[in-house]
Amino acid sequence: MKSMADFSRPGSLYGAIDLGARKQALEAQARREAAGPQAASSASIVDVTEETFTTDVIDRSMRVPVVLDLWSPRAPGSAQLSPVLEKVVGDLGGRAVLAKVNVDASPQIAQALRVQAVPTVLAIFQGQAVTGFQQVLPEQEVRRWLDELMNAVEQFYQANPDARPPAAGDQEPAGPPADPDLVAAEQAVERGDLDAAAEAYQRLLARAPGNEDAKMGLAGVHLIKRTEGVDPADVQRRLQDPADLDAQLLAADLEMLSGSIDEAFNRIIAVVKRTSGDERDKARRHLLGLFDALPAEDPSLAKARRALASALF
Repeated sequence: MKSMADFSRPGSLYGAIDLGARKQALEAQARREAAGPQAASSASIVDVTEETFTTDVIDRSMRVPVVLDLWSPRAPGSAQLSPVLEKVVGDLGGRAVLAKVNVDASPQIAQALRVQAVPTVLAIFQGQAVTGFQQVLPEQEVRRWLDELMNAVEQFYQANPDARPPAAGDQEPAGPPADPDLVAAEQAVERGDLDAAAEAYQRLLARAPGNEDAKMGLAGVHLIKRTEGVDPADVQRRLQDPADLDAQLLAADLEMLSGSIDEAFNRIIAVVKRTSGDERDKARRHLLGLFDALPAEDPSLAKARRALASALF
């Protein structure tokens, strides 16, 4: 089980709590694909920082596999491997993206992904690290590895046809303009004004209580505000006291932000099982708030809802 010290927002391998960044990234990727193979190829190699990791890696991986090249200018192996990766990924014509991370400039990404040596290569698909390697490989072996990755991706789409992104030229007509309160909320998030973002999401929910974007956004804002200034090491220390309910809820919040969704849900469900009265109700309501931070179709939700019902009844 992870300790609180392991949790790091920049390296989270889960993009659900990005307050609108996922939607914007998918729309931008669709525009690039609609522009044709040349545009897609030119966008298939990106330099990634801690600030752009969610958008350039996690969000892109919801549509195409992202090959993550964790490199260092101090590592001779990086100088050998990086050009090979650029060549073989570029040859795919936009069907995969090469995301390059200088671990010296972005150490938190390397720490969050537990990178022990460079170069390290990870394949990210659907928000998860699915395969990778840590040594310098010749071009032929890199191509073989990439072919296996692309075959696995195709098998995933064959088993989940609804998840396959539309091909260029098959884009659906543009929908209605974004709701002005949703736009205002996302702009406020970009400015770092979480209070203004919460107010905008609340205005939208007052008019459209079922708006999923607003529900997710508001839940994400609350999650971030609850954990601002929280010391994970202090939370870890407080967890030694089984009666410290607030520590358990904070630990679940940190797990949620780190991408450990099931762990966060299981932690609170365990609290529900062993408490009663007001404490049980507080834990239950906290868990329902975390549920709101995820899309309705997220597979973790159905499992957690069943477990919560079992714990309550």
